Amino acid sequence: MRPINEAPVAKPGLAVVEIAACDDQTAFAVQELLAARWTIAPTDRTTRQPGEPGVRLRCLLDLRQEPDSATSQAQAARRRPG
Repeated sequence: MRPINEAPVAKPGLAVVEIAACDDQTAFAVQELLAARWTIAPTDRTTRQPGEPGVRLRCLLDLRQEPDSATSQAQAARRRPG
């Protein structure tokens, strides 16, 4: 697991969320669930560690703000396969 930079968690209500999943589709589905509830800075790729199963995805979460419905819908649309 990579170290977390202090900047994304410098204020109360900010968090770094690392998702571990069996595949990209599952990791992005979890990211969509977070985006539906909170404001996030999403990522568009997962990472794989040699010798470890599955994928990881890291996104930034802001508990201080409610997500904008248009933004949430746009984020969800970008993540849908095909």
